[in-house]
Amino acid sequence: MIQSVPVALSGRSYDVLIGKGLLDQAGRHVAPLLRRKRTAVVADSDVARLHGDRLLSSLAEAGITAQLLAIPPGEASKSFEGLSELCDRLLALELDRGDLIVAFGGGVVGDLAGFAASIYKRGIDFIQIPTTLLAQVDSSVGGKTAIDTARGKNLIGAFHQPRLVLADLDVLETLPDREMVCGMAEVIKYGLLGDRSFCAWLGDHVPSVLAREPVALAEAVRRCVAMKADIVAEDERETGRRALLNLGHTFGHALEAENAYGDALKHGEAVGAGCALAFRFSAARGLCPQSDADQAVALIASAGLPIRLDEVAGFPFSADRLLAHMAQDKKAEGGDLTLVLARGLGEAFVARSVDAKALRRFLVSEGAGS
Repeated sequence: MIQSVPVALSGRSYDVLIGKGLLDQAGRHVAPLLRRKRTAVVADSDVARLHGDRLLSSLAEAGITAQLLAIPPGEASKSFEGLSELCDRLLALELDRGDLIVAFGGGVVGDLAGFAASIYKRGIDFIQIPTTLLAQVDSSVGGKTAIDTARGKNLIGAFHQPRLVLADLDVLETLPDREMVCGMAEVIKYGLLGDRSFCAWLGDHVPSVLAREPVALAEAVRRCVAMKADIVAEDERETGRRALLNLGHTFGHALEAENAYGDALKHGEAVGAGCALAFRFSAARGLCPQSDADQAVALIASAGLPIRLDEVAGFPFSADRLLAHMAQDKKAEGGDLTLVLARGLGEAFVARSVDAKALRRFLVSEGAGS
């Protein structure tokens, strides 16, 4: 069964389709959005090898000529160099503003191709076909696109909404187990930030989702997408409630930066550790009951995610270096630290002007070097 979750935006609404077999149906879903029957498919080389022929065949059956542009897998492709190369390849295809791009892959491909679409000839449409659990539940929905810089993650980007998202659950069958675990970090994040009942559901179903049990997997993806769609419809450009979706990310991005955004630490692993740190910091500051923080950390650990600094690649860390990275976070305002913290399980909030000295003491207590 294909489920449809609408993302309601004035004049720019689109649907997120969730289910099995969507890759083979892609042509008939994409064709109505094209002014002429041609497109460029941006995919990392691993996804292209595993699933490229199926997508291209589906597009061809709908009369669509598609050129597949493969990029190297990994976060390193989300760079100025990667963006420049992709834009040059798109220009060589002579795509015009009436055409669109298909982003076919995980979060890296979605971010890079989406950002390229936002600036190519001052803006071109794109479609997301996410191939990782993390991308299906989070990064493919909501229109945030970006590249990384030496100064931080996702600091150069744009809000650019897709025209359609096709989340085919079948493609997750070829996803490495480590990537499924990374995706669970974002799934769990949704419960932690705003849905205690979802946390309870996950407490019983994390193993089933990780095992790709169809009913549990579909339910997890649907609930996350529905929650994100609701938040994005209310706050598209992250001026209010949408900032809650960054739970765990300020800590996590700092850990990724210390690992030079390499494969030793995946984004989902960093987010998992970041969520655990956010809940423990909230409890340490008296903002959140310790029992709720303990439940949150236990849920994260149940997915096989790191929950302490000494479990994170790159350990040991310097508290001062982590703080320096956190100060570069997009949510920081006027030089003040801003974190997404919690008042309880399912009750996240944006904490502004966080006491840097208290945060440093906390990081040291967690094992960061003083």
